[in-house]
Amino acid sequence: MTNSSHTLLRQIKVLDPVANTSIINDVLLGSGIIQAIDTHLDNIPPETNILEGKSLILAPGLMDLYSYSGEPGYEERETLESLAASAVAGGFTGVAILPHTQPPVDNLATLSYLKQQTRSISSVKFEFWGTFTQGAKGEQMTELGELAKAGVMGFTDNRGLENLGLLRRVLEYLKPLKKPLALVPEFPSLKGNGVMREGYFSTTYGLTGNPSMTEATAVATILEMVAVMQTPVHLMRISTRRAVELIAWGKARGIPITASTTWMHLLLDSENLSGYNPNLRLDPPLGNPEDRLALIEGISQGIIDAIAVDHRGYTYEEKTVPFAEAPSGAIGLQLVLPLLWQTLVEKGSLSPLQLWKALSSNPRKCLGKVVNPIKAGHPLELIIFDAKKTWTVSPSTLKSLNHNTFWLGQEIQGQVIRI
Repeated sequence: MTNSSHTLLRQIKVLDPVANTSIINDVLLGSGIIQAIDTHLDNIPPETNILEGKSLILAPGLMDLYSYSGEPGYEERETLESLAASAVAGGFTGVAILPHTQPPVDNLATLSYLKQQTRSISSVKFEFWGTFTQGAKGEQMTELGELAKAGVMGFTDNRGLENLGLLRRVLEYLKPLKKPLALVPEFPSLKGNGVMREGYFSTTYGLTGNPSMTEATAVATILEMVAVMQTPVHLMRISTRRAVELIAWGKARGIPITASTTWMHLLLDSENLSGYNPNLRLDPPLGNPEDRLALIEGISQGIIDAIAVDHRGYTYEEKTVPFAEAPSGAIGLQLVLPLLWQTLVEKGSLSPLQLWKALSSNPRKCLGKVVNPIKAGHPLELIIFDAKKTWTVSPSTLKSLNHNTFWLGQEIQGQVIRI
């Protein structure tokens, strides 16, 4: 290749989830924008780098709605630098960080620290959720206006519902601020000590069950509150068939909600827990088989708007414990696209555009962002994906500081080759 500032992608499949098109085109990139795009380009600058696009896909960079940073407080789990490296390797050009650092993002000082730490990271645009309550049990509201003015992306407590009276006040205060509010639909008192979804498999495997009504009753409660308050809400980590049904009901009545599930809930279910792999200990737990199928259908129908990564690194020592004692969470930024493509797109459960919408344009819309189609003159935020390239998930290929994933040691198909 030459040192030209222009690159021509010759006959590459262009997926545009905004325009809802999938077309093989020539694409000329340069000076930070799409210079030209057409079925065939002849007039290209001299010494242009040319990449043959056969079998490759060009599409918008992915956006993760929520993942964890270990920094500050738990740098042995993940740093912002390692998180950025994982994101780039997985095709994510934007990542929204959950506020549960140490100290949490419930004050201006922590938010300022995180923004300062990410100024030198140009490969990924980090944004930060702030908490909407403070205290061990969330007994008082944070300074919502101050955090919003300081540039927090939105607000989430990232935990189940406990104080509904306070939540009502938060809905009132946040409405004029025009910042996203994300809620975890779960009643902890119903969850109890459950470590997997209640049902046939929890009985068979001898693990304490977490009933699906833990989520369903919370979704129903949020729908009733939002219907009255009319403050838009995003529902995080949807994991059950009943929740999908309730969300469809709410959307049909014009209640201002969006919803996301996580990638692992689309790939695996409670039947996969027979090996008691602690990397499958999640919160909410993997659903039963009928839940997983309902979530896939929810994505295909647009009931579930987005797929989140919920990337959470843990050290080997933290995760190498009995299943019921393991902390909840797994890494995923580098694995989401290839595994979802391999499992859902290639088997016909989702179309390429449906998957890309759920991973790219829809997450941005959930955050209130304007999303543009792919066309000449627009800034670059694109990735090239090789759906056929195989690689082995190993400590040497993973960019995360830790390797707590069910797929460690396995060969998978699909890799982002340029961002």
